[in-house]
This record gives sequence, C-alpha cells and structure tokens, in this order.
Amino acid sequence: MEKVRLWSEAAPYASGANEKDQPHVTPYLLENKPDSPAIIVCPGGGYGVKAFHEGEPVALWLNSIGFSSFVLQYRVAPYRQPVPLLDAQRAIRLVRSRAKEWKLDPIRIGILGFSAGGHLAASAGTLFDYGHPEAEDAVERESSRPDLMVLCYPVISMAEYAHQGSKANLLGPAPSSELVERYCCEKQVTENTPPAFIWFTADDQAVPVENGLMMALAFRRKQVPFELHIFESGPHGLGLALEHPAANNWTLLCQRWLYRQWPMNSR
Repeated sequence: MEKVRLWSEAAPYASGANEKDQPHVTPYLLENKPDSPAIIVCPGGGYGVKAFHEGEPVALWLNSIGFSSFVLQYRVAPYRQPVPLLDAQRAIRLVRSRAKEWKLDPIRIGILGFSAGGHLAASAGTLFDYGHPEAEDAVERESSRPDLMVLCYPVISMAEYAHQGSKANLLGPAPSSELVERYCCEKQVTENTPPAFIWFTADDQAVPVENGLMMALAFRRKQVPFELHIFESGPHGLGLALEHPAANNWTLLCQRWLYRQWPMNSR
C-alpha cells in the first residue's frame, strides 16, 4: 500500500529523518465509489508502539462495509504531546484537502481509535480547530474536526482512572495539572464535539471501563449524540474481537451506528 506523508517536508518537532520521525497515512480507498465516507484509524499501543491488529485489519473491515479508510502512523514515545495530536489533526486536514482526488466526501471524514489510539481520536474530536485561512500551506486551511468518532476501549482520562503507561509516554513523568486537564478528554467535550460510538469490556484490566463511562457522561451533559456498549467480559486489546463470544458484536453494532450517522445513499 502507498504511504502518504503528512508533511512533504520534515514534520514539526521531528528529531530525525527516519520513518518513525515522519508520520504518514496508508490509504485503503474504495474503487468506483465517488463521494465515499472515510475513517482514519489510530492503532493503540500506550503511546509507545502501534498495534498492527488495530490497524490494517480494521481498515479492511471498514472497506468491507463501504468506507474508505486510512491507517495513521502517528509519532509515539520518545515523542510527547503535542506531537501525536498534531499528527492526527494533520491527517484529518490532509484527507479532507485531497477528498476530490481520492473521491471522498469532505464532510464525512471520521476517526477511529483503540486504547491510546482511542485517546488520540477523542483528543482530535475535542481539541480541534476549523482551519487557518491565512496559512500558506493549503492543507492547514482545512478543518481538523472529525465528523464522528469511534472509540474502542479508549484511554480517556489522564487523572483518575488513567492508564499510567499512556500518561507517562504522552505527558512525561511529572506533568503539570494544567497539562493533565487538557488531555483529560472528558473535560474537553463541548456542544461542538462530534458524535461518538464507544465500546468497552467491563473487566478491562488495563484501561478501566470508567474511562468510557466518564466520556459518555460528558457527552450526555453537553447533549452530544453518542452510543455506548459495555460487554460483560473480555481482555484489553481485542481489536476486531472476531473470536470473542460477546465482544465480536461490536463491529455489527458500530456498522449500524455508522449507517445511521451517514446513510450510504445520502450523497
């Protein structure tokens, strides 16, 4: 698959010129389907690595249900904030800026993430801007707001119930209270936050289910549409969960939710 770098020149904050220093997306485009909706996929990995099973297999599943997709290779530790979020925002802008070329619908660009990738997706959905009209770079003129979010056992809080490994990799060993609050996604939800599909397993031993509950409550308070599913049991990091007897339903539930958000014959 073709890799498309997010920046043609060196990426902001890049500390080297290796692949890990140059974030990119891998497109999985649908053929013969103009105005396709698209979803950017953020694999998890505690902001230290990126899990393959939460990348390409998910992109191919999205293709199978009618969505173009892009797997985002964002920068992880030793890179810290604001770098991963900057990469996610740039990916959304880039996909939107090339929508005509890639036969996409620029107002149906979503983001999906697992675990720490779910935190990145939730951050993109709460800490966005509507573009910089004065920018010389045409990509930067595009909005970084995703049109919807799919949050799969996401890290949400950087305070209570935080996943400590993700927190340390993203914020460093002794972050200020202001920095912690900024990256507590449940505290950044506003009326302009896009709708979300959220799922968890109740006995997740790595990222407590309270992360999902807090995010759902934040949506409820701001009257942002959301759908939340909590399965009784299952380990962290299930990905598509194809062999899990209960959580394997999340893909069907998500598909139905996506079709309600974006009816496939609407464009």
